Amino acid sequence: MTSSLPDSPDGSVPDPNPLFRLTEEQLRRRTGAKWQRHPPDVLPLWIAEMDVPLPGPVARALTEAVALGDTGYATGIGYAEAVDAFAVKRWNWPVPAERTAMVADIMTGLVELVRLVAGPGDTVVVSPPVYPPFYGFLRNAGLRVAEAPLDPAGRLDAAALAAAFRRGPAAYVLCSPHNPTGTVHTAGELAELARLAGRYGVRVIADEVHAPLVLPGARFVPYLTVPGAETAFSLVSASKAWQLAGAKAALAVAGPGAAGDLARLPEEVSHGPSHLGVIAHIAAFRHCDDWLDTLLAGLDGNRGLLAGLLAEHLPRVRCRPPEGGYLAWLDCRELELGEDPAGVFLDRGRVAVTAGRYFGTGGAGHVRLAFATPPPLLAEAVRRLGRAAGG
Repeated sequence: MTSSLPDSPDGSVPDPNPLFRLTEEQLRRRTGAKWQRHPPDVLPLWIAEMDVPLPGPVARALTEAVALGDTGYATGIGYAEAVDAFAVKRWNWPVPAERTAMVADIMTGLVELVRLVAGPGDTVVVSPPVYPPFYGFLRNAGLRVAEAPLDPAGRLDAAALAAAFRRGPAAYVLCSPHNPTGTVHTAGELAELARLAGRYGVRVIADEVHAPLVLPGARFVPYLTVPGAETAFSLVSASKAWQLAGAKAALAVAGPGAAGDLARLPEEVSHGPSHLGVIAHIAAFRHCDDWLDTLLAGLDGNRGLLAGLLAEHLPRVRCRPPEGGYLAWLDCRELELGEDPAGVFLDRGRVAVTAGRYFGTGGAGHVRLAFATPPPLLAEAVRRLGRAAGG
C-alpha cells in the first residue's frame, strides 16, 4: 500500500485512488473517534468515516483560510450556490438559494426542520433498520418515533408506510440513500412515498447526505424532484462524500411548497455551521468532482472485494451489495452468535463493527461494516471476522 500524503499546495500532484493513499500507521495517528475509540489492536470499521486524505482543493482552501486568519462566523450564500452547481450537474436538480438555509450538520438540521412541522409529543416515522441517531435526536426533541420497516428486500414498503401514515404522524424521515442497507430508492418508490405522504398529510424530510456516493449500477433521485414532494425538505452536506464530518456544515433545502415553513427557521440556527466547515464544503462541491469519481471507483472495487471476502471467510453471512455509500449490512444470524454478533467480533476478532440492534426493528443479529478503508485492511478485517465466527 502506498504511503503518500495529500496533494501539494500548488496542485501539481494528481489524486490517485484515495483508498490507497494512507497506511495503517498514518491512520492510527488520527485523533478522531474512529481510530481512537478502541485499543490499537482493533481494526475499526464501525463508524461512517472513510480512511482517505482530504481532497487537494479542500486542503488548500482550509490552509489558505488559516493563513489569513479567516476563522470568523459563517455567512453568505456561497454554500447554497456550490450545492446548486453540483446538484444540477450530477442530478439535474436546481437548488435555489432562496429556498435554503445553512445548518450546523444533518442531525441538527433534521431536528430544526421537524420542529417547523411538528409539535411536542407528535409522532415522526422512520423506516428501520435505519441510522440510530434518528431515534435519539427525535426523542430528545420531545417527539415520538414510530416505525414503518423496510421490506424483506431492504426497500421502502408501501404497505408499511401507509399503515404508519394512517395513524396521523406529523412527519416522515427518509434516509436516501439508506443507512445501513445502502439501498438507493428508485423514482417509482419515492413517487409512491410522496403520494402516500400527500394523501395522509405527512411532511417528508429527506436525509440525503450519502447522495454523492451512489455506486455504479444505481441512480440517485433527489426527493424534491419527485412529483408530489413540493412540501418536503432535503438535507445535504459534503460531510460523508469528502470525509468532512469534523468540519461542521450542512444545507437545508425546501420544496417550493415548504419555502414559507423554512422562512420560519429561527435565525440563530444559521449560527451553528463552522466557517471553516463551510469553506471546506464549498471547495468539495465546487472543485472535487474528479476526486469523487476516483473515490467511487475505489469504493466499487472495495464493494466487490468485500463480496469475495465474505464468500471465502464468512459464507453463512448474507449481504446484499450496497447500491450507494460505503456501508455493508451483514446478516449474521446463521452464525448463531446471538443478537449481538458485533460484540463477538470485537472480543474474539479485534474488529469493531456497529451492532445491528441499534438500528431498530430488524437489526438484531446484524452488523454494519464501513468498507471505505484500504483494501489490505479490509481483507485483514474480514479474515479476522471469519476466525472469530469459527470459520
